[in-house]
Amino acid sequence: MTQTLQILSAGPGVTVQDSGRFGYLGQGLSRGGASDVQALHEGAALLRQPVGAALEMAGFGGRFSSDTPLRIALTGAPMRATLDGAPLIWNASHLMPAGSVLDIGGATQGCYGYLTIGGGLDLPVVLGAQSTHLVAGIGAPLGAGDQLPIGADHGDTVGHCLDVTPRWGGGVLRILPSLQTEVFPKEQRDRFVSSRFTRDTRGNRMGIRLVPEGDGFGLSIGGSILSEIIVPGDIQIPGDGAPYILMSECQTTGGYPRIGTVIPADMPRVAQTAAGAELRFVFVTRQEALAAEEGYRKQIAELPRKTRPLVRDPADIADLLSYTLISGVITGEEEP
Repeated sequence: MTQTLQILSAGPGVTVQDSGRFGYLGQGLSRGGASDVQALHEGAALLRQPVGAALEMAGFGGRFSSDTPLRIALTGAPMRATLDGAPLIWNASHLMPAGSVLDIGGATQGCYGYLTIGGGLDLPVVLGAQSTHLVAGIGAPLGAGDQLPIGADHGDTVGHCLDVTPRWGGGVLRILPSLQTEVFPKEQRDRFVSSRFTRDTRGNRMGIRLVPEGDGFGLSIGGSILSEIIVPGDIQIPGDGAPYILMSECQTTGGYPRIGTVIPADMPRVAQTAAGAELRFVFVTRQEALAAEEGYRKQIAELPRKTRPLVRDPADIADLLSYTLISGVITGEEEP
């Protein structure tokens, strides 16, 4: 029997996303893929399966059902979720019985939530990926009435949870010098790393705008810079002086000067910084950036062994007798 996930309703930014497409920058196609790739790894770890495509939900989820039982994992930005009205724990895997309704509401923190399905999504591979790429016109947002075929699920792990790295409230972003960093006067670069920025409401899978606490960082010579290759993480400074961090579906070339580039290990934090949250920047060396990347990859690789059951089996609790399992016991002879 073919398994399908039925979309009963969906928010405006629900798409299929995986790790993206690599090797097409020369043809004008950016990587795309999940805004928070770390969340894909977390979902795969909870279901004990390879990293593949999941549903990315920008700010709001939707209602989903299936005629067959499914294993699911909920990761990324925490969202209100219920299964037939019963609340579900986020950053955890669950069994979705046949005919049940999964309801995912708005994000309580962050921006992008992810729904991963046991067995993965059995969708066509286009240019090496299953991802929807809105800018390139590959695929489209999901809506009511859509049905997604599910691959064969050979796993049985459910009821596990995962402590994840908090990345919802802004914070400090590590950046490397870019091709135009030295074009900015030293006083401007110093002010850039000492300033606080607020995540603007304007932002999407192409990039997010930041509002500086004081004057902007525009250059009088910005219009004379030739268009050249750009990548996710680049911090462009357009004419209004407000930094713009490029995201997974950014263009492949651009002409705005770049004051720096966010290292890949910090891009999940960029993606999950909600409007109104504060961000700051600090320049790091190439060696520091490589060490951060190594640590990030190690953290991703260790995710499967860091999952744990939502409900502990008493047989696995070595110090079971140290717990107070029963309280309030009486003899029956006490005064009323």
